[in-house]
Amino acid sequence: MYKVKQLFLASTFKKGIVIPSLVFIMSVTLIASFFPNTAAILLSNTQNWIFTNLNWLYVCSVTIFVFFLLILFFSKYGSIVLGDDDSVPEHSFFSWVSMLFAAGMGIGLMYFSVAEPISHFSEPAFSELSEVQRAKNAQIFTFFHWGIHAWAIYAVVGLALAYFTYRYKLPLSLRSCFYPILKNRVNGVAGDIIDSFALCSTFFGITTTLGFGVVQLNAGLVEVGVLQGKGFGYQAAIILVIMIIAILSATSGVNKGVKFLSQLNIVSAIALMLFILILGPTVFLLGSLSEGIGYYLTQFLRLTFDTHAYEPASQPWFFKWTILYWAWWISWSPFVGLFIANISRGRTIREFIGAVLIIPTAFNFIWMTVFGNSAIWLDQHAAGGVLSQMADRTDELLFKFLSYLPFSGASSILAIFIIFIFFVTSADSGIFVMNTIATNNAKKSPKWQLAFWGVLLALLALVLLNAGGLGSLQTMTLITALPFSVIMILFCYSLARGLIVDDYYHTKGFAPAAHNWSGELWKERLTRILAFKSQTLVDDFILQTVSPALEDLAGELNQKGVVAAISSTGSPTRVALTIRHELIEDFVYGVANQPKIISDFLVNEDNIPSAQDSKTYIPITYFGDNRLGYTIEYFTKNEIIADVLKQYERFLQLSSEVKNEIFTDATLKRR
Repeated sequence: MYKVKQLFLASTFKKGIVIPSLVFIMSVTLIASFFPNTAAILLSNTQNWIFTNLNWLYVCSVTIFVFFLLILFFSKYGSIVLGDDDSVPEHSFFSWVSMLFAAGMGIGLMYFSVAEPISHFSEPAFSELSEVQRAKNAQIFTFFHWGIHAWAIYAVVGLALAYFTYRYKLPLSLRSCFYPILKNRVNGVAGDIIDSFALCSTFFGITTTLGFGVVQLNAGLVEVGVLQGKGFGYQAAIILVIMIIAILSATSGVNKGVKFLSQLNIVSAIALMLFILILGPTVFLLGSLSEGIGYYLTQFLRLTFDTHAYEPASQPWFFKWTILYWAWWISWSPFVGLFIANISRGRTIREFIGAVLIIPTAFNFIWMTVFGNSAIWLDQHAAGGVLSQMADRTDELLFKFLSYLPFSGASSILAIFIIFIFFVTSADSGIFVMNTIATNNAKKSPKWQLAFWGVLLALLALVLLNAGGLGSLQTMTLITALPFSVIMILFCYSLARGLIVDDYYHTKGFAPAAHNWSGELWKERLTRILAFKSQTLVDDFILQTVSPALEDLAGELNQKGVVAAISSTGSPTRVALTIRHELIEDFVYGVANQPKIISDFLVNEDNIPSAQDSKTYIPITYFGDNRLGYTIEYFTKNEIIADVLKQYERFLQLSSEVKNEIFTDATLKRR
């Protein structure tokens, strides 16, 4: 016990996050281990109660997420940058889009690509509809579950994380998204509770996904003759093998290998999709894709708000699919949201929302049309309804579907390879994300911590599969996603508050008493306007005009009891006046010598005194709150002092207003 305690103390775990999370996770594990029948009944009853009484909460939550993002996209806040105003994207648009595409891929796409459309098509609740209408419904319901609504859930978490992390330098942690509401309390118990819910939700969401992968891998290996049967023993062996690989990958840092496998997997998945598109009913698939997108758009609002309250016969189907999907996406949102936030620095909010909602959705529509509509077409024209009869054997459907196409053996092996790599990379990434949440984004953790999460994932997946199969995994996802959906609604509220204050803070003008310099020295300023300055000339201006102005002002401030200091660096010259504070942000007014590229047209213009080359230098201001600066190259010493006073007066005015505390509170950012 002593050694275990010492090991825990030597970790980067945050006790307030890990202990309550592990208590809940281990309680579920122990109950399901020793009382599997009781656990199965308890989980089933809990699921039915949530379905009956709280299905509306999931529908309302997802609806709020969708419309919140659409409002932001079209609002003035859409132009706000996820970072400083002058931030540029860290990744090219193509690379960024490629990574969003990768985030949209997963075991679920393989597991449900055939199973979901066939299940909707053969659903008894829709038996009174014509075959054509059932086929159309199968496509639109699949689009609905894998489209904008799913990615709106991910986008809410990703946007909130990216905004508060890159815009205001808060830690990349889910608790940071609550800063406008909780302020410094995010560092205490409230923040721990938020991260605990996120950790449990992510844990069971990943476990469910891995459960889908296990049963489908088992079915595929039986199909190609590697295994002799399906069952818990085979599934346990698959989980152990793959989790060992994932743990070795996570702890050894072989990122290049995992990256290569991920890229190979995406290429393989696209190759499999093109194989089906070409050898399947190509013309029908292309036509049905166009018609399906149109049908989805026309039915968007109806699907968004529909709870089937007036259609009790279809409610069991609605609970089994839509509600479980919303819970699944919510449980995965911390995982995918952290990934999206990590790659989106420098993008505007409008870019972020547009790309995250549309690009993965577009790919999912193509993928589900190619696989799902091909399966329905084959079921009608070649399989004699065999696929529909297998609707309840979802793990086998993909491989049965491939058996009706040419080269079925090779395509089944390729599908198994894709599922296998999805399994490994999902588990590997999940280990890192859970450790990130559990440590509140610690920079470096001991390897045993990563192995710990991998072992716990494998253990719980085995226990719940033994207790009740995928149904138990889905129920745990449903339960843990419920409180996190409420947390996500508060994310929206917090983000809205932050954006409102952001716009106010960065568009606030000078006080009425402030005024621009007059035309008294217009001849001197005209000479400066027409001059193209070298680095040396601007350095001299900063040293001979700016620096003395700031020194005089600092001296006067110090005499009045306000501690101010001057700092400077060498070539190219920078000088700054700093007034340091304990509770609010420091006031900084600095001037830096910055190069500026001149247009070739201006360099070659005869009617302007010529420049020596295509580069000039200008003195640019900079501030402690990272606002964009401006040139002061035409200012005199007294005008520089006046400009500093205007900025200081603005700083004091903003700092005195309670609603601006998110920007002026320095205690959180220094932790």
